[in-house]
Amino acid sequence: MAFNLPALGYSYDALEPHFDARTMEIHHTKHHQGYVNNLNKAIEGTALENQSLDAILRGLDMNNGAVRNNAGGHWNHSLFWEILNPEDRGILSGALANKIDETFGSREAFKEKFAAAAMSRFGSGWAWLCVHEDGSLHVNSTPNQDNPLMPGSGCTGQPIIGLDVWEHAYYLHFQNRRADYVDTFWKVINWNVVEKKYEALTK
Repeated sequence: MAFNLPALGYSYDALEPHFDARTMEIHHTKHHQGYVNNLNKAIEGTALENQSLDAILRGLDMNNGAVRNNAGGHWNHSLFWEILNPEDRGILSGALANKIDETFGSREAFKEKFAAAAMSRFGSGWAWLCVHEDGSLHVNSTPNQDNPLMPGSGCTGQPIIGLDVWEHAYYLHFQNRRADYVDTFWKVINWNVVEKKYEALTK
């Protein structure tokens, strides 16, 4: 079963002026496509070829760098594009907003903690908001294309928000200003999508 690059569902310029069209196009058609192509090559002819992406990640041999990097890159970016959907973004509200307030003290405190995870990740990686089986929330980060689904990642739970802090995600527009990129992320996130993911995991 070969994996395919998911369509964005919106145009590359749909997030302007916050995220620029050129970065979005390169990020999607070059970087993400590269992970998909290399993942298909890495699993061809192996037992992994007929497994779902989630199954590959949860049963991953962390010493298999080709599968680890490319399966992670495919899964991570697929979530990223989904939560950036500009259609009917909504606002942070409902059960998720209440849980964030309960967990972190306030929505601003949550954003500060998330930003700290993104900013403290040296080099390339991701910042996450994860939901645990008991419905609790946790902010963490992982290096490179690792994610919380991988065994031994040190971050348990199911991600419902993921922010790419590789330089390829922001350098054309923000140059070295990662903090500005992280702050801008809150202007383009689709809270309706995130809320639905939270509800699906906690109902």
